[in-house]
Order: sequence, then structure tokens, then C-alpha cells
Amino acid sequence: MKFMADEKGTLYLCATPIGNLGDVSARCLEILRSVDLIAAEDTRRTLQLLNHFGITKALTSYHEHNKQSKGEYIIKLLSEGKNVAQVSDAGTPAISDPGEDLVRLCIENDITVTSVPGPVAGITALILSGFSTMRYAFEGFLSVNKRHRYEHLTSVANDKRTLIFYEAPHKLRTTLEDMKSAFGGERRIALARELTKLHEEVIRTTIDGAIALYSEKTPRGEYVLVIEGASEQEEPEECFWTDMTVSEHVDKYISDGMIPKEAIKAVSIDRNTPKRDIYNEYHRG
Repeated sequence: MKFMADEKGTLYLCATPIGNLGDVSARCLEILRSVDLIAAEDTRRTLQLLNHFGITKALTSYHEHNKQSKGEYIIKLLSEGKNVAQVSDAGTPAISDPGEDLVRLCIENDITVTSVPGPVAGITALILSGFSTMRYAFEGFLSVNKRHRYEHLTSVANDKRTLIFYEAPHKLRTTLEDMKSAFGGERRIALARELTKLHEEVIRTTIDGAIALYSEKTPRGEYVLVIEGASEQEEPEECFWTDMTVSEHVDKYISDGMIPKEAIKAVSIDRNTPKRDIYNEYHRG
């Protein structure tokens, strides 16, 4: 394949299989054979893919921990007229991976970026979930920070759209408990794992049902969690703080281990009230 003879090179975002190698596109393989360099999130994993298809190509690592220095290196090559393909561990680059930073660098440096589309784990799980695909929101990975997780989940608890999350097996049980606190145990959920592989599994249940299942079953493999959107007909559950004053509400979070600043922010989210107003009310009390 011949690339256009531009002064600068092109960055190709190449989607690779999320499981079944048969899902790789002919165009993706053609691009991988033709570029000057492949930037891979995990060079060992990408090398397995290249070996399977008989592709010999220079590889460099590009991941969360070296994206600043390696990004500058890749931009330099592209500016010199080299063509680069970027791939993630699996699926489409720039979705919940540092590829998005590389795209921004290319745009800032007037370098052409194009996508070679293919598998996306989140969309694959969404269409298998049985939930509405008319409106959905990709929420990605939850933070490991307890407060940030709380803020993230409560901010989307009443969202009418179908929600898509990614989660690692060792954090699944904790995440399900956090989701129960935010969404309620009766909210429907689909848990998808091993997508496109021999042992593909999609469990369709409630959050309570998932918690019960994984109290006995060990989570294995990377998960996509698809949460049904909040129902317009549902009456919101009574909150624990309904009968509390603002001061009592803040003090409750402080007694749970939050520092005052964090507690005031959490209360402002709960009550959908500006943080400044919560701060003033608390200190007046």
C-alpha cells in the first residue's frame, strides 16, 4: 500500500481484536504491514498478533507511564514524514487509554490522524445487554479513590441513558457494592466478559443478583458492566440524609472518615446545591 506523499506522516489508530483474531480487518493488517513504526500499549501482546499474521515491523512501547516522553518521540518521527500505527492492548485505541493524548499532540502539531475502525468492547457489550441503545454514556474505569468513585457514581445515578463501565476482576465485588449504594440493588445490569472468545459470557441480572453470584463465584477476566438507565417512572428512594440538617449531613460524612472539605463537597453533590452555600450553611450552624 502506498501512502500519500505528504511532508508529514500520518498517525493511524488501528483497532485490533478484543478476543477473536478473525475480527481484525484487512485494512488494519495492510496498515500494520506498511507503516514505519507501530506504537503499542504492550509490545509483547502486539508481537503475538503480528507473528500470527506474519508481520515483521519495528515496535515501540507507548503507554500511560511513558506517554509524555514517547509521545514527543512519535511526534518527531511523524514530523519527519514517517507513518506510525498506534494500537492498544485490544480494541480501539484512544478509548480509556493514552492514545487520546497522542491524538491531541498530533492535532497541535498539524499532523494527520485517521482511524482504522474495528472492535470496541464497550459497544459489543452494549448491544448484547438487551438494554436501550438509543442513548448511552461510556463511563470507562472508576477511580480507585473512594471519594472519586462515590462522586462519579452518584453523579450518574439518575441518568436515563444506558451506562457502560470497564472493570478489572479483582475490583468487581467492591464496584458492585458501590453501584448498589448509588443505583439501588434492583437496577438491572449486564456483566460481559471474554467477549468474542470461546467462553464468552454475558450475565443479565440485577445489581443485587450480581453481588449474590460473585459472593460465591470468583471474577475472572476483564469485565464490561452495562447498567440500565434510571426509569422515569421510578420514585427516587428516600436518602439517608432526608431528615438531616446541612450540618448533620456534613458531620455524618466527617464521622465516616472524610475531611471537612471532602464532606462539604459530598453534601453539595447529594443536595445538588452549590458547595459555597453548603460551606456557609455549615459554618453558620
